[in-house]
Amino acid sequence: MNTYVIMTDNMADLPESYIREHELEVLSLSYILDGETYDRNHPLEVGEFYNRMRGGSMPTTSQVNPEQAKEAFTSCLEQGKDVLYIAFSSGLSGTYNSGKIAAEEIEEEGRFPDRKLVVLDSLSASLGEGLLVHKAVQLKEAGKSLEEVASWVEEHKLNLCHNFTVDDLFHLHRGGRVSRATAILGTMINIKPILHVDNEGCLIAIGKVRGRKKSLSALVDRMGEQIKGFENPEVFISHGDCLEDAEYVQKLVRERFGVENFLINHVGPTIGAHSGPGTMALFFMGNPR
Repeated sequence: MNTYVIMTDNMADLPESYIREHELEVLSLSYILDGETYDRNHPLEVGEFYNRMRGGSMPTTSQVNPEQAKEAFTSCLEQGKDVLYIAFSSGLSGTYNSGKIAAEEIEEEGRFPDRKLVVLDSLSASLGEGLLVHKAVQLKEAGKSLEEVASWVEEHKLNLCHNFTVDDLFHLHRGGRVSRATAILGTMINIKPILHVDNEGCLIAIGKVRGRKKSLSALVDRMGEQIKGFENPEVFISHGDCLEDAEYVQKLVRERFGVENFLINHVGPTIGAHSGPGTMALFFMGNPR
């Protein structure tokens, strides 16, 4: 069986320790904050990033371009390794399309006729993408081929549920997700939106509640409706620099559903630039998405 690597991007928000342990390859989207460009190779401490946002700094982000993707793919292929790239949702970024363009150029050049290069659209974000990658890693480490893993990902990616809320509607307004009037009124009366990622990989508001605690409980309530018939040996939680809230959601999930294995990590800056401090997200397998 040919050796292959699983590649993802930093939008999966997986901890560096996990990436090293499982020998993942990672493409890096970048962001600009206060005039300086940051990425995975030139990071800003996550707490500092969110503190600057709280202080009024407004970051901007960039997708992976085809040249970056091609360079990363070629490096692996030259080492005699096949590549399975699980990309950030095409509904939220052009990164997947950049990967497809790069793969098509490599195929047209014909330099690696004996190698396999598969690019998949995760239709997922943050630790939703991360959980999908984790499932792929488990299959690979159990001895499954690249084709078997890719097939599983394609078959099950729409069962990867994303439930999340934000603490500040103005960040969603900046991204065009809510109107300015909605952001102002919602802030005045302490409205918190409940959102998810839909089957096209886009960010969609599906409800609203009043108050932070109620919004966190609503994430878990929705989970209860979605997980029927699905096993969830692990649940992933990401947060916009609000660890106590993440641990509160973890406690609710453990008490209600008996889950014992969790991965909790920050929402990385490239996604956090659009969702803001106080973002809370819950990821698991279920239906409907």
